[in-house]
Amino acid sequence: MATRRPDPVDIEVGQRIKIQRLAAGMSQTELGERIGVTFQQVQKYEKGANRVGAGRLTQIARVLSVPVNTFFEGREALDHAVQQGVDSPLALMTHPHAFRLLRAYSTITDGELRRSIVELVEKVAEKRPAGEIRRRRRAAAHPQ
Repeated sequence: MATRRPDPVDIEVGQRIKIQRLAAGMSQTELGERIGVTFQQVQKYEKGANRVGAGRLTQIARVLSVPVNTFFEGREALDHAVQQGVDSPLALMTHPHAFRLLRAYSTITDGELRRSIVELVEKVAEKRPAGEIRRRRRAAAHPQ
């Protein structure tokens, strides 16, 4: 029996759930408890491995205090970015610590300091071995 690959829409909805959960400062365990599932099930939703039904998605939206359409907005812009060969912004946001980095960055008001931080991070990223960068991009494009 062939293994089922997650549907791209399920992956995107899962990424949006994760982003909203992180924004709310909530763990997978806490979200799971509040919607009546295990943290492992929340992980599967966030990875797109398990499809989130309409009723469950409504529960998740209620717990995270967001409208249900939050999990679907901006789809055309994301599709366009992927067609241009750019990594999905949602996929980038779900990397470990990315949300924390963005949250901290957003509190910096000095424009010159912001530019300096971006340049620093870009230089650090350039120093990583090219093979590691390619492996991470492939893994992000084709999650297991």
